[in-house]
Amino acid sequence: MARAWGVCVITKSDLKNWVLTALRDLGGSARVVEIAKHIWENHEKDLRAAGDIFYTWQYGMRWAAQELQHEGKLSKGGKNRTWFLR
Repeated sequence: MARAWGVCVITKSDLKNWVLTALRDLGGSARVVEIAKHIWENHEKDLRAAGDIFYTWQYGMRWAAQELQHEGKLSKGGKNRTWFLR
């Protein structure tokens, strides 16, 4: 993360790392809501300081998961929208 104009800049790479960290910390698999809670609990200050990203970070989290899936680092499945580390 970087700062520009007094705003914390959260990159797509940051979001991907946060998703991977959340999954590792949650035992390798978790529902989307659990991952979002983990990210919020660990990065609330950064998210609040990130300007407009504060309002779109959960969309960004889902985008990050899609990219991680394309990279072969994550899979999705189940009725509960569970994400899994690969």
